[in-house]
Amino acid sequence: MALSCLLPGRLGESKLRAESIQAPGAGITVTFIDVAKESGLTIPNVWGGRDSQKWIVEVKGSGLGLFDYDNDGWLDIYSSNGIRFEETYTPETAPVSQLYKNNRDGTFTDVTARAGVGRTGWGTGVAIGDFDNDGWDDLFCTYWGHNILYHNNGDGTFTDVTRKAGMYEERVRWGSGSTFLDYDRDGFLDLYVGNFIDLDTSKVKTPGEPGGCFWRGAPVVCGPLGLPAGTNILYHNNGDGTFTDVSRKSGILMPGPHYTITPVSYDFDNDGWPDIYVAVDSMGSMLFHNNHDGTFEEIGLVAGCAYNEYARAQAGMGLGIGDYNADGWLDIFKTHFQDDSHVLFQNNGDGSFTDMTSFAGLAELTQYVGWGAGFMDYDNDSWTDIFFVTGHVYPGFKKNNEDTFRSPRVVLRNQGNGKFQDVSAQMGPAISQRYSSRGSAYGDYDNDGDIDVLVLNMNDLPSLLRDEGGNRNNWIKVKLIGTKCNRTAIGTRVRVVTGNHSQIDEVHSGGSVMSQSDLRLHFGLGDAKVVDVIEVKWPTTQATETFEKIEAGQILTIKEGAGIIKREKIPTR
Repeated sequence: MALSCLLPGRLGESKLRAESIQAPGAGITVTFIDVAKESGLTIPNVWGGRDSQKWIVEVKGSGLGLFDYDNDGWLDIYSSNGIRFEETYTPETAPVSQLYKNNRDGTFTDVTARAGVGRTGWGTGVAIGDFDNDGWDDLFCTYWGHNILYHNNGDGTFTDVTRKAGMYEERVRWGSGSTFLDYDRDGFLDLYVGNFIDLDTSKVKTPGEPGGCFWRGAPVVCGPLGLPAGTNILYHNNGDGTFTDVSRKSGILMPGPHYTITPVSYDFDNDGWPDIYVAVDSMGSMLFHNNHDGTFEEIGLVAGCAYNEYARAQAGMGLGIGDYNADGWLDIFKTHFQDDSHVLFQNNGDGSFTDMTSFAGLAELTQYVGWGAGFMDYDNDSWTDIFFVTGHVYPGFKKNNEDTFRSPRVVLRNQGNGKFQDVSAQMGPAISQRYSSRGSAYGDYDNDGDIDVLVLNMNDLPSLLRDEGGNRNNWIKVKLIGTKCNRTAIGTRVRVVTGNHSQIDEVHSGGSVMSQSDLRLHFGLGDAKVVDVIEVKWPTTQATETFEKIEAGQILTIKEGAGIIKREKIPTR
């Protein structure tokens, strides 16, 4: 059993602390509206067989991203794409990944061809970071095949620099999620890359073949159990546009192969150094503690976040990281397979975590397979909520006489006392509509002061879920620019204080399921019209800059060492 479950009094102390938190005020009515089609997102995802599959790559799906590739202050969209085994393509008919430019009027334009990012293949994951500190965020895409590092040229185009950067491998690997981080705090972004399975389809049984695999008595695709797990990679940024594979030297290979789906990097123990948490399918998840000397130690079991409270491995897929109980320590929400609870790990503030799933009211959310997830304050009441998307991997199965291959989204409202309320049924048709979804990304694409959600739907159009009503509460948004630290400011922590309530968040790369959310940090403020204090702690120098009495309803741009260099005022409600 995980160590944190055995510490005397720890669970009771965690419950007491959660119950003592001041509850938020009455909720504001919020709904979500799917505006994908009218926004110009009209190209469907292609991923394996539509109604049946032979191999596990066809069911796992992929991610997408919200990021500002042209530095105009508006979020653009990158969406990965796949292919089908049974179809033959020409250059004109082959599906490709897409890049959409935000037109700043609620619509998007497909700029894939001009940007040079339209690749065909099994594109799985997305991570964003300015690896060469030139002021333009770059794009890293994982594949079943060969990963690609795209350099942002600053003119609306990208260049594939994978070989030049030293990241190309001749071998075929199944890349999954990835995350940029500056693990040695030298001011240059390094990169952790997850790999799922070493898949050789010629050696795997297909459904119905003798010796094939079954689920609930029916033949299904095989894996991940029984197939060779992948090994992950840590690339060190050399500061000259190239990277060195330091996987073995850094210690991240010590735990051996794992079925990695989504890694994230945050400072989980508040020691000023970025750690790495990895959601792993069908095995214990991993927490790599940064030793401050270029090496990591895997402590997931000891820290109590490798397994659930019953010491059972889960199908770890999606990750949301946030301080849900406003105690100054980052917690973990992780999605899982059908008939298993999605887990909420509370950070105990001493290097360990406690599984608070049951206490938080989440234990009965077992009906659907969960994928992309995020902590996001959808109603801006200053308590971060949980949003996740769902979708089965096997068509044709039912639970409680309900087809669960295509299933709804889930919204969990933070009640401010350590517990969450499932409010999905109140959130409108965009939440109740059914898809087999995978990646999700979170950000304010229309800059109106509330958080919207972008969703990748398997073999269907994407969903762009516009938040309607969240901005009736007040908010503040912070875009950070590093100078001594990495230009994207990944790893920078922001603390926002209103009265006796404080919130924290960190600029981060990757997350959800193999996806990238807005790099700007968004804080709901409830009815507070002024932020008493904003503290920004920069990762390389660990210097803190403080800003006081900041009016709500603004998008602030803060540059390291220069303070607030831009204010975009949007009227408060």
